[in-house]
Amino acid sequence: MEAFAALASGFAVALKPANLFWGFVGVTLGTLVGVLPGVGPALTVAMLLPLTAKLDPTGALIMFAGIYYGAMFGGSTSTILLNTPGESASIATALEGNRMAKAGRAGPALATAAIGSFVAGTLATVALTLLAPLVVELALKFGPAEYFALMVFAFVTVSAVLGRSTVRGLASLFVGLLLGLVGIDSQTGQARFAFGVPELLDGVDVVVLAVGLFAVGEALYVAAYQSRLPASLERLRGRVTMTREDWRRSWPAWLRATAIGFPFGTIPAGGAEIPTFLSYTVEKRLAKRPEEFGRGAIEGVAGPEAANNAAATGVLVPLLTLGIPTSATAAVLLGAFQNYGLQPGPMLFQSQAELVWGVIASLYVGNAILLVLNLPLVGLWVRVLAIPRPQLYAAILVFATLGAYSLHQSWVDLAMLYVFGLLGFAMRRWDIPVGPAVIGLILGPLAETQFRRALAISQGDPTVFLAQPISAALLALTALAVLGPWAVRRLRRR
Repeated sequence: MEAFAALASGFAVALKPANLFWGFVGVTLGTLVGVLPGVGPALTVAMLLPLTAKLDPTGALIMFAGIYYGAMFGGSTSTILLNTPGESASIATALEGNRMAKAGRAGPALATAAIGSFVAGTLATVALTLLAPLVVELALKFGPAEYFALMVFAFVTVSAVLGRSTVRGLASLFVGLLLGLVGIDSQTGQARFAFGVPELLDGVDVVVLAVGLFAVGEALYVAAYQSRLPASLERLRGRVTMTREDWRRSWPAWLRATAIGFPFGTIPAGGAEIPTFLSYTVEKRLAKRPEEFGRGAIEGVAGPEAANNAAATGVLVPLLTLGIPTSATAAVLLGAFQNYGLQPGPMLFQSQAELVWGVIASLYVGNAILLVLNLPLVGLWVRVLAIPRPQLYAAILVFATLGAYSLHQSWVDLAMLYVFGLLGFAMRRWDIPVGPAVIGLILGPLAETQFRRALAISQGDPTVFLAQPISAALLALTALAVLGPWAVRRLRRR
């Protein structure tokens, strides 16, 4: 009951006219960037971070949350009509969605994606409301050793999931950890890796890194490799609404996908790729008409889209309660909190309860706004897909440059922006995920602080990390995540 009382106070915050406006702006921008291929929520939030530094924190974070799950809604449009998934989580939707569009059923495909996203997003937000206070109570029992072990677990598992190769994910993570060492040591006050540049004494700004890796790196990669690729846009023909048969086949898929997607989002080894493909497989196994799969089965669109949105909401559980991001976008959102001097975690629920519950309540409001926006404005989103890529990414470069310079009006920030942009281009070129680098920069200094605190409390005894049951269990899971796949491969070879 306490959670619902806190949620009621959150609705009082979310329904203020100013916050409603920012929520509407966020979900509209999110739908727009979701529709545009290759322009994801992480890139958009990263670009807007420096431009919204003067905004009220509650309104800005509500807008960023709206961009995040609005992009999950909008991603289905380009996937279904253009057969171009904006993010890897939309690949499963493309398997059946584009075939439905080729068969003249783009309208029902877009409708089941939008309504399924609303159903899954709302149910997952209810689960977030009920689960968050329980996780906060558990997290309040954590000491420095437990927090360090949790961060190590998050480092390893997220790096293994965000990308096709564990080694490449860990390489990206260590780049972020190395950048996190730049600046003044919080314990001794000594400068580290500043190389005599005064602007580096405060450390590498996470906004500059995120904008460089996501926005500049993506723009350079598209200009080099994808700008001349042909794209075939399917026309929107026939009715947009779903038939009674479409409803009968879709709603069980929405519910099953919600149950699959939300748990995957809440764990540090989560992400939306696994639950979307798992949902697709489940629907194919349970389908009464399995012969339609591969030719445009509506369940193959309803399930993955619902799982995608449920997982996206589940990501907010560890982010808000523990301060642990489990996706690239969540890492940028964590940077947005820190940009306002806020550190997500159990203490945030006590010190900034109005803000946290206002953001959670805005998810309910935003889901309703998105349902109203998506179906009537499908024609508008289809026109957006016709924007030429060269003009789109040129605008992204301009906004990224202006945003980075507006932070401190420093040429050092601009130089780092384009150095990180070239790094992001190289990482995209060789299929190295950029998310772990941002996570490493944000959580690296926090993990270092907790590590040194734990050793100070134990008077230098390193067994403190194994003496506590929670930290020992987390470190054991970390070792299993690293050594398990290697051991399985060795056994298969034998």
